[in-house]
Amino acid sequence: MSIKQALISVSDKTGITELAKELQKLNIEILSTGGTAKTLKDAGIKVIDVSDYTGFPEMMNGRVKTLHPKIHGGLLALRNNKEHQKQAKEHGITMIDLVIVNLYPFEQTIAKEGVAEEEAIEQIDIGGPSMLRSAAKNFQSVTVVTDINDYEKLLTQIKESGDTNLEFRRELALKVFEKTYRYDLAISNYLRGETSENERLDLGHYEKIMTLRYGENPHQKAAFFRNPKNEEKCNVTNAKVLHGKQLSFNNIIDADSALELVKEFEKPAAVFVKHNNPCGVAQSDDLQKAFEYAHQVDPMSAFGCIIAINRPFTLEMANYMNKEKMFAELIICPAFEKSALEKLKTRENIRLLETGPLSIDFKRRDLKKVAGGILVQNANTYQLKKEELKTVTNAKANETQIEEMMFAFKVCKHTKSNAIIFAKKLENGVIVTTGIGAGQMSRVDSTMIAKHKGGKNVPGSVMASDAFFPFPDSIEVANEAGIKAIIEPGGSIRDDLVIAKANEYGIAMVFSGIRCFKH
Repeated sequence: MSIKQALISVSDKTGITELAKELQKLNIEILSTGGTAKTLKDAGIKVIDVSDYTGFPEMMNGRVKTLHPKIHGGLLALRNNKEHQKQAKEHGITMIDLVIVNLYPFEQTIAKEGVAEEEAIEQIDIGGPSMLRSAAKNFQSVTVVTDINDYEKLLTQIKESGDTNLEFRRELALKVFEKTYRYDLAISNYLRGETSENERLDLGHYEKIMTLRYGENPHQKAAFFRNPKNEEKCNVTNAKVLHGKQLSFNNIIDADSALELVKEFEKPAAVFVKHNNPCGVAQSDDLQKAFEYAHQVDPMSAFGCIIAINRPFTLEMANYMNKEKMFAELIICPAFEKSALEKLKTRENIRLLETGPLSIDFKRRDLKKVAGGILVQNANTYQLKKEELKTVTNAKANETQIEEMMFAFKVCKHTKSNAIIFAKKLENGVIVTTGIGAGQMSRVDSTMIAKHKGGKNVPGSVMASDAFFPFPDSIEVANEAGIKAIIEPGGSIRDDLVIAKANEYGIAMVFSGIRCFKH
């Protein structure tokens, strides 16, 4: 069969006159409506108005024009069904072989600041999705195009055979149902509103980026999906891969953790992450110092790590990596100096990701999967301020200790609970983690691990805890390690015992009032 009749009705008219001229040369009759018909006629293209074909005028400001049996009959009729064809002939219905439709710009309209509801409602397309779905249902015979990028392939196939092949029609039909699904989802989300009590979570709009080699382990299958609505955001999903093997499941998770932590710092900072926990973090006015000190916190754990920095990666850092024989799985940062990129590309087994300027997405939501369900929460992007700190001990923290505690608090937010962070400001101005205890079942165990990992570097440090201390035992370990000040949320029924223990040792303690569990 060959394509004899096409229906064209588009909101986005990019390339439509050029396409229609080519269809006309191929002796394909064109039906059209409203503004599209005018555009085509003004370009000298012969068009039959849908209202002339149906014998029914466009009405109600164009709200009713293509919702007619002569349109949908021509789309839905099975070409090999004698009864369908007989009924079509009886009612003067001709077959529509090609549909070219794109929808009213609803999402673009509601994205405008201060758009009135009346304006948004008028951009809800009814006839367009109806025609698309009718045509797509009958893809065995009807070609339906909703993507401007498919115009060229469409013309190529028609010119070659007078028709399109079934594989292409099936592919186009799938695009239709995906598009109308997302379109309806955008409308329902708009009408529901962000604060509606009957909120529904629909993840169907996520688009597959790639199939991964495997998941957390080689026997698990995995894929990477992105939310197309976050395309302007600075995150690991939108980062540009400049070099290296395909990202793994664990690479992506760890890179996300490292990037979101390094975003917390205004000063130049470096973060080393291993198995979704920081193993070294430092900030300094000198980026190179921050990089070197972050690595030296725990070079053994940093083997095979993920590195994030909040400034462009330099040749000096690449040279340091070579000198220290550092093995890193991945580096993610705003940009790479050309010379640094050239040097790093000589490493076959490193991935290099460029994000562009960093920014925190304060509206981001976190999703966690459980068997049979999904947990959704606002991301923990809380920015603690110094004035929120409440001193609860006799000893008062000095300005340096407060600066150290604010640094440690940021690291704590991005460390698996139970989390304990030791940190210290050095004489050269670098603030660095001196001990990290993460993911333990008891808080005192995390404190003991931080003490063990930090060793001789800990004395004089401050300590941050992601939640309150249920018992004074962690304070005892902190004192043995040489901790001088502690930041914690407070709120335990034994706060008085914890404070008393800190007073006994002369340790300054402040309450932040903010718990930072990360599971």
